Amino acid sequence: MHKAIFLDRDGVINKDHAYVHQIADFEFIDGVFDACKQFVQAGYKIVVVTNQSGIGRGYYDEAQFHLLSDWMCAQFMARGIEITGVYFCPHHPEKANAPYNVECSCRKPEPGMLHQAIAEHNLDPAQSIMVGDKVSDIQAAHAAGLATTVLVESGQRFTDTQKQLADYVCKSLGSVPQALSIL
Repeated sequence: MHKAIFLDRDGVINKDHAYVHQIADFEFIDGVFDACKQFVQAGYKIVVVTNQSGIGRGYYDEAQFHLLSDWMCAQFMARGIEITGVYFCPHHPEKANAPYNVECSCRKPEPGMLHQAIAEHNLDPAQSIMVGDKVSDIQAAHAAGLATTVLVESGQRFTDTQKQLADYVCKSLGSVPQALSIL
């Protein structure tokens, strides 16, 4: 089994400009590539797990999401970093159009995307890490049995109670390897 680092996308990999779905609007957060290189060098597979209710809301479609994801993965690959998989949830139980307006097991805080990646890539939750910028990311990681959770602020503000849900709180993904002593 492999260890993995699960990354939320908006607010962790790129600046969260709300429903980012075009290359022109995708702005990598400083330190993302260096941090991911350190994770890869330490033997981690990198998996992106992202709620994308903008699809369900009709702001963009799955083809646009895949086009952007392919471009994002190519940016990582150009720097020698392989993204093992990108998993997304297009659903929202109330704020989506049919057929996306459903309760599902993949929308974080549910662990469905993590479970799918674990099964498809032979990943070991007991050696894996979740990095997210929302409490729902941390809750999904706990539900999937991941060993370590990191909440990144990346412009967010959290209460002390929210911070206590995560094992670590960091300013951004760029500071995570040092906080976890992964060098």
